[in-house]
Amino acid sequence: MPKFAYEGTTLEGVPVKGTERAGSRGDAEVALYERELRDLKVTEKTSILQLEITGPRIKRAEVMHLSRQMAAFLRAGLPILDAVHSIGAEAENSSVRRMMNDIEDGLRRGERFSDCLERHPKAFPSFYRGIVRSAELTGELDTVLARLALYLERDLEARRKVKSALIYPLVIAGMSSVTVVVLAVYVLPKFKTFFASLHAKLPLPTRMLLGFTDFLGNWWWALLGGAALIALLVWVALRFENGRYARDVLILRTPVLGEAIQYALVERFCRVLSSMVGAGVNLPEALRVTTESLRNLVFVRRLGEVSEAMLEGQGIAAPLARTKLFPGTATQMLRVGEETGSLDTQLQVTAEYYEVELDYKIKKLTALFEPAVIIFMGLIVGFVAVALISAMYGIFNQVNV
Repeated sequence: MPKFAYEGTTLEGVPVKGTERAGSRGDAEVALYERELRDLKVTEKTSILQLEITGPRIKRAEVMHLSRQMAAFLRAGLPILDAVHSIGAEAENSSVRRMMNDIEDGLRRGERFSDCLERHPKAFPSFYRGIVRSAELTGELDTVLARLALYLERDLEARRKVKSALIYPLVIAGMSSVTVVVLAVYVLPKFKTFFASLHAKLPLPTRMLLGFTDFLGNWWWALLGGAALIALLVWVALRFENGRYARDVLILRTPVLGEAIQYALVERFCRVLSSMVGAGVNLPEALRVTTESLRNLVFVRRLGEVSEAMLEGQGIAAPLARTKLFPGTATQMLRVGEETGSLDTQLQVTAEYYEVELDYKIKKLTALFEPAVIIFMGLIVGFVAVALISAMYGIFNQVNV
């Protein structure tokens, strides 16, 4: 049963604090109220075991679910304080429960919902908090939370598609690598001893294979050290902005993969910007927050130039086209939205268009990656098999002669 720390005062005004075991925070508050304690502040205490099981991080899927729940409660006319309390009481994840309890405490102190979210930047991205802040001013918090839940759901679905597309080729690569390692470490050394005892001349593929395994056996420490050194240098380089920028440039220039990532970033940019503009956030602020949400430094730097051009009165479509990061279709759609005053609608349409295009790019990437991995690993395993079989056949012929 969870343990809760509490602070409060007695009916005589004497401050007290302690711990209480209860099934939920609400049960703890009721029990303490029945003991004639008032001005209660109850927080859940976390054990080391709970931290290990649930972890301090709140997943994006959980933020999506609680956004949808909040939207449903608010549409039903439930006060926001009661909605937050209900979600916190029903949450199975202790990290989500503690976060909602903290938000509830903030609301009880008179803080706005967006101010409470600011204390949890890891759970709620900057664009999420900015949209909620604008929605509070316009009184459309329930509608905006529903739109945010839908955006998060689509974002999670896109990530799932990328992961599922990579699972099969990665499994094939892993199994093939294990097969080659077993052959090189356990099988080939025994064959080498057998071949040496016969004093037979081995075929070229067998000599190449044995030479390679000898090299690995003699210099494995140097190879591991070199790999560790390269990994360390890459890690150090990525600590600096120029290193991360070079990495992002390389990713975007990678054939097929780079184009898929570019489309994913364009789709994310349009969807987040559409949500913020639709929620009433002014365009310069919406563009700044949307740019930060992309995390790709190539996009971040060039979109910074777009922001400056927009402030100079050049609009948004033309500066976006000059970055050469957005396909012509995207900039044409945004130009239409800019000219007709329906930018948020056109951004949403563009996001949906590139969501479909992203699906196509992922399928294309998978169609190229899977056979490439299978062929590459097949060549390695096939070469090992040919080297062993040709050696056995050659020795058999020499012995017969």
